[in-house]
Amino acid sequence: MNETAKAQEKAILIGLITKGQDDARSKEYLDELEFLVDTAGAITKKRFVQRLSSPDKKTYVGSGKLEEISAYVEYEEIDIAVIDDELGPSQIRNLEKELKCKILDRTNLILDIFAKRAQTAHAKTQVELAQYQYLLPRLTGMWTHLERQRGGIGMRGPGETEIETDRRIIRDRISLLKKRLEQIDRQMETQRSNRGSMVRIALVGYTNVGKSTLMNLLSKSDVFAENKLFATLDTTVRKVVIENLPFLMSDTVGFIRKLPHGLVESFKSTLDEVREADLLLHIVDISHPDFEEQINVVHQTLQEIKAGDKPVVMVFNKIDAFSYVKKEADDLSPETKENYSLEVWQKTWMSKEHTKSIFISAKEKINVVELKDLIYEEVKEIHAVRYPYNNYLY
Repeated sequence: MNETAKAQEKAILIGLITKGQDDARSKEYLDELEFLVDTAGAITKKRFVQRLSSPDKKTYVGSGKLEEISAYVEYEEIDIAVIDDELGPSQIRNLEKELKCKILDRTNLILDIFAKRAQTAHAKTQVELAQYQYLLPRLTGMWTHLERQRGGIGMRGPGETEIETDRRIIRDRISLLKKRLEQIDRQMETQRSNRGSMVRIALVGYTNVGKSTLMNLLSKSDVFAENKLFATLDTTVRKVVIENLPFLMSDTVGFIRKLPHGLVESFKSTLDEVREADLLLHIVDISHPDFEEQINVVHQTLQEIKAGDKPVVMVFNKIDAFSYVKKEADDLSPETKENYSLEVWQKTWMSKEHTKSIFISAKEKINVVELKDLIYEEVKEIHAVRYPYNNYLY
């Protein structure tokens, strides 16, 4: 057995079926959670799902379900229990006490993946800030010995408790990281202003929809692309020329459901590439069964970062992997979205008002020429407004 296999931690997933989250939605969330666990480097051994009107305030799941999970964790020697929601400090403490294994909620797992993916000083600073912002309200009842990071002697004020010291250390660290990011933001703002007034396009979309693959294809560059969540953290900007028109294209961090707010905040400078873009290419994985909800998540995140009013081209990727359930000729039941063919989806989206869309496969290079033509026309239009005296170029 190799060392990687030895080191791989065993995980269980815990989710709920509630009034606002039916069986199908719960399964979709847990499928995504399992992909997150795989990206983090662990292996999922089992899922536990309970039907509750709302999460239990003390232990997320009910006492009977907790006993069942506890027995499985002990018997299978499970390392991590991953909860498909954000937990409060008391819920984490109570679950750790009952299950006697590491407890991670969805937010903590995403932060862990971001920490693993961060390569540059910029990305590492952003992730560290988000981690401390997550940790601060969860310190109650925990003793993390953070004073050792600063020497300990002379730090504690009269009558100050250990937990208060921890909070102060974390607040100081958050303040320092924010100052660092402000400095980085200013540097990146200068870089963006030095690019002149070239037309800017930003690739946006849910995580793992093929943005980096498309970036490589259009810019003939070598941006890291992998079938994992959050393969890209640092924004990559490339100059692209289609026919005679140059423009800048940026690949940005992917969005996800239940994306921690602190993460959106700490990645402000990265997301500024989206805010300052002239055009957004919204990449969608058409082969994903829940792609319409992923589109909504991206729309909501764009609104949150005040980029919801940007002109958008919808790029439906992975048509080579698209499949659907074809109805039999004698089947008189109403047609559902699972029965929609690619042609039906094309008509549906291409007929939507004010939404330009195209269906491609970046991997198989299907309709890529048509995509380039569409981008060319969009850039040309923006260019013509920006440089009205240069229209003879077209």
